[in-house]
Parts: sequence; C-alpha cells; structure tokens
Amino acid sequence: MKFKSFSKFLVASMVAVSSFSVSNSVADAAAFQMGDQGIEVAEIQGQLASLGYDVAADGDYGIATVEAVKAFQISQGLEPDGNVGEATYAALLGKSMPEVSRGSNYIYRRVIQNAMQYLGVPYVFGGTTPYGFDCSGYVQYVFANAGISLPRTADVQYEVGMAVSKSELVPGDLVFFSTYTYGASHVGIYVGDGNFIHASSSRGVTISPLSQPYYMQTYIGSRRVM
Repeated sequence: MKFKSFSKFLVASMVAVSSFSVSNSVADAAAFQMGDQGIEVAEIQGQLASLGYDVAADGDYGIATVEAVKAFQISQGLEPDGNVGEATYAALLGKSMPEVSRGSNYIYRRVIQNAMQYLGVPYVFGGTTPYGFDCSGYVQYVFANAGISLPRTADVQYEVGMAVSKSELVPGDLVFFSTYTYGASHVGIYVGDGNFIHASSSRGVTISPLSQPYYMQTYIGSRRVM
C-alpha cells in the first residue's frame, strides 16, 4: 500500500520485522515472503492488484507487497503476518500453494531478514556490530550472517560482484552513493519497491526511497554480489 509520509512507511516497515525472525526458518520454508522473487510472486501481486490493493505485479516481494498481503489477511480474518502461506494463498488464489523453493531465493531472503532485524540501531563511525554500525560495516555484518563475505569498506565493496542498472535491481543488491568524498562512500541494501535499507549517519539503520532527491543526486551504481 502507498504511504502518505515516510514516517508512516518506516513505522510499517519496523512492524513487519517481527515476521522475519531467522528463528522462524521452518515456517519460512512454507510461505512466500519479503525477498522472494519470481512468477509465483507476480501471480500473487496480480491477484492483489485485481482486488484493489496498491501493488505492482513485478515479481519482487517487497514492503508494498507485505502491506498489501497484511491488508488482505485482515479482510479475510487471517493472521496479518505479511507472508503468503497455505491459508492466505488458498483464500487469495483459490488453489493449493506450490512448493516454495529454498534455492537462490532463500539466500536473498536471509539477507533481507537479517537486514530488517537491525532497524533503529544507531550510527557509529567505524561501527561493525549491532551496538552501532556505519554503512559498510552494516552491509558487511548482514551479509556475513547470511554466509556471504564482503570487504569492509564501501569503496572496495563497490568492486565486488557484477554491475546492475537501477531498473534491474532486485532485493539483496547493493546500492552505492558518492556522498562525503569522491567515489563510493555510502552503501545500502535494496529491499524492493524502490527502497533500500542502510545505516544513515543522521538516522541510524533506516529505510529510504531511492527517489529521494539526495539519493538520486548521489547515486553512482549498484552491484549484485549473490
């Protein structure tokens, strides 16, 4: 669903975190959720859109899809967790849910889950732990918890993986900005729906839209490291 202000968007995002605990990995295997991509996700989104929910059928299960699913679940008397499990899938599409792959999508999902857990953690220059992160320390920590090793600093992280255009971004891709110095000096993780999560020097770990003027002006590129 669309948000009238960024503050409402951030509150909704933080509420959604409770649905993405790594300890729920067994349940996660039997549900479509944030970070998933593919034709099955697009089908879910298409049906939601046909029912009047404000979500694009782009095949990326981002925050807007989570909010649309939660609204649908409330309308059906289901638990509003934002995930599409068997009950939600049957109510929405009128058929049995297919098996959810735990292949490459699972790695993307782990990264997004890990990233969302630290919303609100304060910014600390040089920080690399949940007591305080800087931008690249946060990205390195999140990916390490998903089993992926990245360099420590944003400029070196910008050399890892393959370049992707902004139009090709999928959840889990890294987005880079030239802020206080030339080259890649800020980095975040794309979470879908035109938004990324990052350790902001002014707000700590937060979610921001790529369409925000400051980030549009300082964006220099994206990398896919998975």
